[in-house]
Amino acid sequence: MSRYALDTSAYGAFRRQDPRVITLIDEASWIGMPSIVLGELFAGFANGTRTRQNQDLLQSFLAHPVVETLAVDESVASIYSELLTALRQQGTPIPTNDIWIAATAIRHAAPLVTSDQHFHRVIRLASIVLPPTP
Repeated sequence: MSRYALDTSAYGAFRRQDPRVITLIDEASWIGMPSIVLGELFAGFANGTRTRQNQDLLQSFLAHPVVETLAVDESVASIYSELLTALRQQGTPIPTNDIWIAATAIRHAAPLVTSDQHFHRVIRLASIVLPPTP
């Protein structure tokens, strides 16, 4: 059994029944959902046509016993600072929300499941980057 943190793109792939993400989630003993990911999802839902349905599906997912919502705490904030500084020094910035998501995954020692290639630039982050679906 494994531990994973999900990026917004991974949750979206799960909802689209991507077999790669379904397999990872089915085999996981723990799934972390960074609060930043929840914010991105809620914003997307609010701008869509199925807001209530998407919110209900997310709440059902979050209620599963292996899923834990991951808050930003002082430790995550410290890791964020380290990552932001390193990315700036490397000249390889990534979106701010993604730095927070990476910091949260690092804090909880969980590989981040994502489809965003830029997570490979983040020091200390173990990531599982899903290739685009054909």
